[in-house]
Amino acid sequence: MKHYTRLNLGERILLTLWVGGTWTIGYIAAPVLFNFLDTDRQLAGAIVGEMLRAMLTIGLICGVILLISGALNGLNSALKSWRWWLIVAMLVIILVSLFGVHPMVAELKLQKDLMDAIEYKSQFGKLHGLSAAIYLLLSILGLVLVVFGLRRPSLDRI
Repeated sequence: MKHYTRLNLGERILLTLWVGGTWTIGYIAAPVLFNFLDTDRQLAGAIVGEMLRAMLTIGLICGVILLISGALNGLNSALKSWRWWLIVAMLVIILVSLFGVHPMVAELKLQKDLMDAIEYKSQFGKLHGLSAAIYLLLSILGLVLVVFGLRRPSLDRI
């Protein structure tokens, strides 16, 4: 097995972990938890929030490794690849979610007792909607990477 084949396999494993985990947590585990813990939505939300944060962190690590791998295989070709830039976009989305939206939600939760219940629900609904839209965009971009692959293996690589 040549270096390129192993590298391609490693990239596919990272992509599977990242995108598969993103879809599994967001669209299977989260709804199941909310359904199972229907009498304690706060607990379900806290658990799902932690799972999403963990998955975003895993995505950040996988994405950085994939970018480095692409650059090590030739920075010029990586910079010309839409796949490489798609990973960059996904990493930006993760950073916005982890260091923008998630802290805003945490801050809002700390102020819950100081706010009018209607105002809190409104603010939380807006942030939750933004977070869900960001996560959906990340999920779709990841699916595009899975469908079209990171790099097409060529016969000279095998």
